[in-house]
Amino acid sequence: MGSGKVISGSEPFDFQGKHVTVAGLGVSGVPAAKALHARGAAVTVVNDGDDARARAQAEELRALGVTVRLGDGATLPEGTGLIVTAPGWQPGKPLFLAAREAGVPVWGDVELAWRLRGPGAAPWLAVTGTNGKTTTVQMLAAILKAAGLRTAAVGNIGVSLLDAVLGEETYDVLAVELSSYQLHWAPSLRADSAAVLNLAPDHLDWHGSMEAYAADKGRIYQGNRVACVYNAADRLTEDLVREADVEEGCRAVGFTLGTPAPSQLGVVDGILVDRAFVEDRHKNAQELAEVSDVNPPAPHNIANALAAAALARAFGVPATAVRDGLRAFRPDAHRITHVADIDGVAYVDDSKATNTHAAEASLAAYEPIVWIAGGLAKGATFDELVAKSAKRLRAAVLIGADRALIRDALARHAPEVPVVDLERTDTGAMLQAVTEAKRLAQPGDTVLLAPACASMDMFTNYNQRGDAFAEAVRELGA
Repeated sequence: MGSGKVISGSEPFDFQGKHVTVAGLGVSGVPAAKALHARGAAVTVVNDGDDARARAQAEELRALGVTVRLGDGATLPEGTGLIVTAPGWQPGKPLFLAAREAGVPVWGDVELAWRLRGPGAAPWLAVTGTNGKTTTVQMLAAILKAAGLRTAAVGNIGVSLLDAVLGEETYDVLAVELSSYQLHWAPSLRADSAAVLNLAPDHLDWHGSMEAYAADKGRIYQGNRVACVYNAADRLTEDLVREADVEEGCRAVGFTLGTPAPSQLGVVDGILVDRAFVEDRHKNAQELAEVSDVNPPAPHNIANALAAAALARAFGVPATAVRDGLRAFRPDAHRITHVADIDGVAYVDDSKATNTHAAEASLAAYEPIVWIAGGLAKGATFDELVAKSAKRLRAAVLIGADRALIRDALARHAPEVPVVDLERTDTGAMLQAVTEAKRLAQPGDTVLLAPACASMDMFTNYNQRGDAFAEAVRELGA
């Protein structure tokens, strides 16, 4: 890791009379504007859009005395001394270029929440990664609750960090999901412990390069106090730990699906074990849970469980709470969700697999597979995914705008795999896709929706896509 120097947290910030521009309305912008206004700041909200929802939010804020400019998110308001931005706003936007020219700092909602924590505030256990963040944070929260701690899963998971920090409820510790966008705008964040689950190309249009994307993910380790948790199978995550400046005594703790080395958590004979937070870790290991306690026990989900366990153990949670928390955890919909068994064939919905890295993990969990894939590729290529997964495929059914990219990769790397290419891109195509998959599947197979693509060409979001798959399966099984 880094130099071992002690890095302090953020300095107090006086908002009274400060001219603050909030960039973007929505989930983060409205709470940020209200919090800043309540602390005496002169707040101006700028927003690119001017739709009905934005106008309703604007009226709510104007009633409080907040200035709102709709349809103009590019111009820096005169006198601005600080910008607080919604996480999705790209660094190259004219507003931020003007801020840089004027020497105006830019914070995200996470940075604002960090700055607004009161004395004795709950420490943060933070999680990022290309895939698995939400599941890991929910597992972590379940483990912490099983230990009797007051906690909540917050951040990029959909629960505002500002609400958690400023609300009336008090916590012992927070399980915090952070996206690369949020970390980019959080310069003074200092988590108690943090994990980077994995790194694969994603959101490169926003970050500009893989190096910049990885660097923003790595910000989560800066100033960690107890443990930097990394994936022993992903060298990039370990490299980020090596580069991080942390507090004296902070440890690097790995997780692996194999037998753990000292200072790692891993798996031995179907048991999740800890060789990091035990006495004499060179000789001893602590049993935490059985693989069967993880729901579902797919390889990448076991990795999620180990990362969650490492963060919880870093916070002093007993082994029994890890087991009880994992047993109590129930994954969200559309994350390797078993929908039904029909004529000896399992139907599994992993609509959340919106990129190749997530789809690869999903495909690694089953064999043989009739794979339903396709959608918006977002600039992705599929050769590596198909080459790694070819031996598991019984057949493939392709849907969506960029299905040809997957079809061509299958032709190159799995020419023996039958492919059904559905030209229609209406939402009804899912029923046809499932019908074709049922025709191709044999008893013992898994029909797996793991699209490796975004959904917006055919559906509102991945939730609607998963719902359409489940509905089609139920219709076929009726």
